[in-house]
Amino acid sequence: MRVVVVGAGIAGASAAYHAARSGAEVVLVDREAEGRATSAGAGIVCPWSSRVTDPDWYRLSAAGARYYPELVARLAEDGETDLGYRRVGALCLPADADGLAEVRDRVLARRADAPEAGDVSTLTADEARALFPPLAPDTPAVHVAGAARVDGRLIRDAMRRAAARHGARLMTGTARLVADGRVRAVEVDGVRVDADAVIAAAGAWTPQLLSGTGVRVAVDPQRGQIVHLGLPGVDTSTWPVVLPASRHYLLAFDDSRVVVGATRETGSGFDYRVTAGGLAEVLNEALSVAPGLATARHLETRIGFRPMGPGVTPLLGPVPALPGLTVLTGLGAGGLTMGPYAGRLAAQAATGGVPELDLAPYDPVR
Repeated sequence: MRVVVVGAGIAGASAAYHAARSGAEVVLVDREAEGRATSAGAGIVCPWSSRVTDPDWYRLSAAGARYYPELVARLAEDGETDLGYRRVGALCLPADADGLAEVRDRVLARRADAPEAGDVSTLTADEARALFPPLAPDTPAVHVAGAARVDGRLIRDAMRRAAARHGARLMTGTARLVADGRVRAVEVDGVRVDADAVIAAAGAWTPQLLSGTGVRVAVDPQRGQIVHLGLPGVDTSTWPVVLPASRHYLLAFDDSRVVVGATRETGSGFDYRVTAGGLAEVLNEALSVAPGLATARHLETRIGFRPMGPGVTPLLGPVPALPGLTVLTGLGAGGLTMGPYAGRLAAQAATGGVPELDLAPYDPVR
């Protein structure tokens, strides 16, 4: 069968890779719009410490974290090893001692069903700074050893290349669905590509893709501004992810780079701009937690439009009203944690298999 995947972010690339690996003929389409969430996002894999209590969100997020080592091994079999993925641990920085106990207890409770979370311990401020030197000197933390970070661009591109090795064809252009009671094809800049199944994984642009089909998904763009800082000559490769009490974060990569973010600008539309207010928010939050970054060099500010659904639970699964269509969007701020596994589930659904996770709670047209 032929599966056309529209959207080549981390979720769409994963869907294409898994569908191609299963033997389907795959066409992966992307128009490479400015503001794609994967291109901007910082990949933090630590769902166990999250304050989100929605059980369906957590189920998918935890499964996504659990799946990463398996995916890394599969991609290595396909010759892809440069993923920016590393298990570096996380430092959770609650506002006070009560918060420390609350985070520790939450992670320990979830670890009962998620041993991949690893050891959980409370660190003194000096112990925390030994792991992430720019931290303020009075910052105790809960350390979650199993947390990881991943470079969204690298793993997305790796899955695209691996999909191509399994026969997938990549096309660049604007897609339009062709349907007459069921999905029949996708037109890419006027070129018709017949399809037995289509996976709509166009992120915040998914409603535009589905316009004219009668299918409506409640997804809106949320702008995120993310700042990249350089610390020349500093080995940051093993620094842990830092998760303060706010929704901001810090994480480091192998190239003496620290990423700090991010704004959550609901109602932004597709306004692709770096703003003074956004920069101030991100840098003020980062420096309040890690004042040692004050002398770092500003490398770049990335902008991404998160696909936000009607709640925290992603929109994932087939659309009975339009046979042949599977939707994969609405992953919000958890896209780099959930995206690869959600793509696998979408591929299973689109190719006629039974997804290994019940997709009923993720009904894309709810």
